[in-house]
Amino acid sequence: MNQRDMIAATAATLISLTLVSLPAAAQEKEKCFGIAKAGQNDCASVNGTHSCAGQSKVDLDKTEWKYVAKGTCKGMKGLSADEAKKLKT
Repeated sequence: MNQRDMIAATAATLISLTLVSLPAAAQEKEKCFGIAKAGQNDCASVNGTHSCAGQSKVDLDKTEWKYVAKGTCKGMKGLSADEAKKLKT
């Protein structure tokens, strides 16, 4: 095996390991409502005022969310999805 083949094989291995680990990383996150700054939300609001990331208009809106490490939302004074849905207007 020449050096070019070895580099290609190493690159392919690294890429495949990265792709395999992505779903596991996503499972270690949770949506945390009420902690996003204006324009820094991760996706759609719970009340349907918009459907995309970065469109929140005010800081700490209870209908906007960000992904955080699982188990850390309450420590940030955030809400779960169920709690946010009860508050939506």
